[in-house]
Amino acid sequence: MPEPRTPEPRTLATPDETRSLGKELAAQLRAGDVMVLIGPMGAGKTTFTRGVAEALGVQGRVQSPSFVIVHTHPAADGGLALAHVDAQRLGGHAEFEALELEDALATGVVVVEWGDGHVEGLGTRTLEVRIEPDWASDVRRISWEWRG
Repeated sequence: MPEPRTPEPRTLATPDETRSLGKELAAQLRAGDVMVLIGPMGAGKTTFTRGVAEALGVQGRVQSPSFVIVHTHPAADGGLALAHVDAQRLGGHAEFEALELEDALATGVVVVEWGDGHVEGLGTRTLEVRIEPDWASDVRRISWEWRG
């Protein structure tokens, strides 16, 4: 399967639009893929992940994993499972590796908030998603690129 192309960034004005883009990009995911979400606090990373989860049809409510580090969502109806990770509070790459996410990748995808600099070597492909909010106009500029 050819790698998906990297389109122009999108400017999104509502949480629903952010979720919809998450759904759209989830259609390109396959088992073993890692999605890295990069953006400041409040940018919409968890909202985006909710769209990914909806498209995958996973079980469970998607919440920010800030305090538990990893939320796992089993697959429904033979689809892909989802592991939703928050790497912000981890002390470094060794702590990230200790999460042992390889098992999650065998049956699904891993979405890592604050994962820049942590996910190298994890998974078969990585989709890097940058969310850049413009607080003054309350929009988000979202760009993405496949790596690996």
